[in-house]
Amino acid sequence: MSGAPAGLATVEAEVLDAELLEGPGAETAVRTGRDRHLSPETVTAIAASVADSTRRAYAADRRAFTGWCEREDRTPLPASAETMAEWVRHLTVTPRPRTDRPAGPSTIERALSAVTSWHLEQGHAKPNMRGARAVLNAYKDRLAERKDEAARARQATAALPAQIRAMLAGTDRATLAGRRNAALVLLGFATAARVSELVSLDLADVTEAEHGYDVTLYRKKVRRHTVNAILYGTDPATCPVRALRTHLAALTGAGRDNGPLFVRVDRWDRLAPPLTRRGRTIGDPAGRMTAEAAAEVIQRLADAANLSGDWSGHSLRRGFATAARAAGHDPLEIARTGGWADGSRVLARYMDDIDRVKNSSLVGIGL
Repeated sequence: MSGAPAGLATVEAEVLDAELLEGPGAETAVRTGRDRHLSPETVTAIAASVADSTRRAYAADRRAFTGWCEREDRTPLPASAETMAEWVRHLTVTPRPRTDRPAGPSTIERALSAVTSWHLEQGHAKPNMRGARAVLNAYKDRLAERKDEAARARQATAALPAQIRAMLAGTDRATLAGRRNAALVLLGFATAARVSELVSLDLADVTEAEHGYDVTLYRKKVRRHTVNAILYGTDPATCPVRALRTHLAALTGAGRDNGPLFVRVDRWDRLAPPLTRRGRTIGDPAGRMTAEAAAEVIQRLADAANLSGDWSGHSLRRGFATAARAAGHDPLEIARTGGWADGSRVLARYMDDIDRVKNSSLVGIGL
C-alpha cells in the first residue's frame, strides 16, 4: 500500500476490503507478504478509476492538511477528532491567496472527503468528524445570516434555448472554428454531455440516421454508454443535426475522416498542428480539444453575447435538464438521456427551478 499515489481514492481500500480473490473459508487462510502486494501496474489501474480533476483536488487538499498539521505540531495520520475540528475552524477563518476569502462550505466538504479517504487508503479508521461537522455547520449558519453568497452552493448558469440562440447569433459559421463551436454547443446541449465526454467523441461515434444522427457517448460517472438520438430542430440556427452535418463536412474538407470529432483550430482558421514543447509532442497528437478548451468556448460565447451568470462547461448539461423538465419530460428519461445515476441529487437540483413552481403547494388552493 505504501506505493499508492497520494491522490488514490477510496476505491483502493474498497477493492482490498472486498477480498475479491478469496473464496469460502478464506478466514482461515495464512497470509504471506505476496498476498498483500499490489504491483505498480495495478496501483495505476485503480488510480485511473478516479477522475483526474478529483485526484488533483484531493492531492492538493491532503498536502494542505499535512502542512497545517506540521505547523501546528499535530499528527495527520491518524488524525484525532480535535485535530479535525481545529483544521475546519482554520479553514473557515483563513483567507485563501487566490480569493482573499476563507474557503466556502463546499470546498471544506471536499477537503474533509479527501482526508477521510486518505485514512481509509492507509489502513486507518475514519477520523471522528463530530466536532468538525459542528464547526462547519456553525460556519454555514453564519454565512447564511450574513447573506453571504458563499452560503449557497455555486451552480453553473443554465444554457437554455434562448441563451444558446444568443450565444450562436454572433458566431461566424463560414469559418472552421465557427462551425466547430456551433456543433459543440448544440451537440453538448442535445446530449446533456459533460465537456469531458463531449471532447472524447470520435468521428466513429457519430452515425447518420433517418431521424438525424445517433451519437454514442461513454458516461464515465455511471460507467456505461448511451446512444443519444440527435433530432432535427425547428429553428435552423439552433438545429443540432444541421450544425453537426456542417461541422462534419468541414472536417472532411480539411482532410479529416477519422479521429476526434472536436479538434483544435489555430488563429488562421486551420486545423492546429500537434503541440510541442522543447521538441516533444504534448497533448493529443490528433489535435483533440481538451475539456478546458471546450468550456472556454462556452464561456467566450456567453461573454460575447453579454449574458450574465456563471458560465462553464456544465451550463449546457444543466440547461438541457431544466429545459427538458420544463417541456414536461419524465425525470427518468432525462436521467437516461444525460447519463445521470438513478436518483441523482444533482439532477434533482437542476430540475428544481421548474418543479418548485410547477409542483408548488400553492397551486390550486384558491388564493
